[in-house]
Amino acid sequence: MTRSATRAAAALAIAGLAAFTVAAPGARADHREFTITLPGATSAEGIASGAGSTFYAGDLFSGDIYRGDVQQGTAEKFIDNPPGRNALGLRVDLADRLLFVAGGFDGRGYVYDLDTGATLASYQFSTGPSVINDVALTPTGAWFTNSLQPVLYFVPIRDGRAGPFATLQLSGPAAEVTAGFNNNGIQATADGSTLLVAHTNQGAINAVDPASGASRAVEGVSVPNVDGILLEGRSLYAVQNFSNQITEVQLSGDLASGTVSKVVTSSSFEVPTTVARFGDRLATVNAKFDTGFPPTASSYEVVVVDR
Repeated sequence: MTRSATRAAAALAIAGLAAFTVAAPGARADHREFTITLPGATSAEGIASGAGSTFYAGDLFSGDIYRGDVQQGTAEKFIDNPPGRNALGLRVDLADRLLFVAGGFDGRGYVYDLDTGATLASYQFSTGPSVINDVALTPTGAWFTNSLQPVLYFVPIRDGRAGPFATLQLSGPAAEVTAGFNNNGIQATADGSTLLVAHTNQGAINAVDPASGASRAVEGVSVPNVDGILLEGRSLYAVQNFSNQITEVQLSGDLASGTVSKVVTSSSFEVPTTVARFGDRLATVNAKFDTGFPPTASSYEVVVVDR
């Protein structure tokens, strides 16, 4: 079986398991909104789904990684990183048992062993002004954004291992860089032929050709304060951090345009940043940037809501 076929089969199996597990009778089957505290976290930013009801979340300024369960409502520290690392967006590669993490302000990115937590690779994507902000998986590798430069970085995966990275120069609207945060959340179509990149300053979603770096705006989609995004089929979930909401957008078949189909809000949201889906539930993390940057809140949590 090819790598792409293996990934597709794994994705289908995992999606089915996630839907079954979260909907099954248990502690959270009543679908009430609830929060899961990340014990000992000093900040938070990224979240990603794993197998079944498992999630992974990052401590932004310590670089530590948590592993939890949305059905059981539990979380514990999984990777205790050395001082100096950051953890922003993250993505789970179940087929290869890898965890990709955007490394933030020092221009780095990391690949961890999903089973042991060991660091398998560390990349210095840039030594200039950088916020390596988020990551997306394709059948052949992982793409990282840099919120301060008009580029994307690609890490290939061959035989279950991450290889040397390449830099893609962007053109069109995704190449616009102004003061503040620019390219942020990123997702890929199932075949990896198109990347969708959230541009925070524009409040927009841009479609990027991963071969040429050319980009175009997805028409009809306005998402101020957009941060992390999640793409499933033609449904795009856009987290709008200081707007304290998650907007669901239905994209056209050619990804040229989109229309808002739903806006999810919660009194528990406090500057949510990224999102993962578990069946008919969404899980996001509260970054609490309203308390400052770095934030100064006493606790950080995952918020689980109906989609």
